[in-house]
Amino acid sequence: MATITVLDEAEHTVTGEIDGGRVLLDPAALPDAIGWKLETEGLCRGSVCVPVRDQAALRDGDRVDLVSACVALGRPAVVDGGLGVVAVALPSEERRRVLQDLVAAPFTLPDLDGVAHELAEWRGRKKMLLAFSTW
Repeated sequence: MATITVLDEAEHTVTGEIDGGRVLLDPAALPDAIGWKLETEGLCRGSVCVPVRDQAALRDGDRVDLVSACVALGRPAVVDGGLGVVAVALPSEERRRVLQDLVAAPFTLPDLDGVAHELAEWRGRKKMLLAFSTW
């Protein structure tokens, strides 16, 4: 078992196993990872449940595949097995709204000198954000 960091609206840490593109968790860890619980009705958070027709597709033996659960919620996820990080997309309605509004969510990133800058600092000024990965 490894420590896995899940990034969505916040950062969460859970214990599980990364197997290729799958992230296998004890079902009891799912609420800590994404705030949803796998129940007989489907994936539930409070009184809201998202039906899941084929719950076997979310499971690997007695464990739950976090990535499959995220996809069932309309929230695609990407896994960096080397770093033990899972990034979960915003819900589809929020992604659609953000794309239509053309407004970026607030964020803070370091510049090349390590100085942190907030997106709001650049309001009204054009800047280019370059994102890349070594993998």
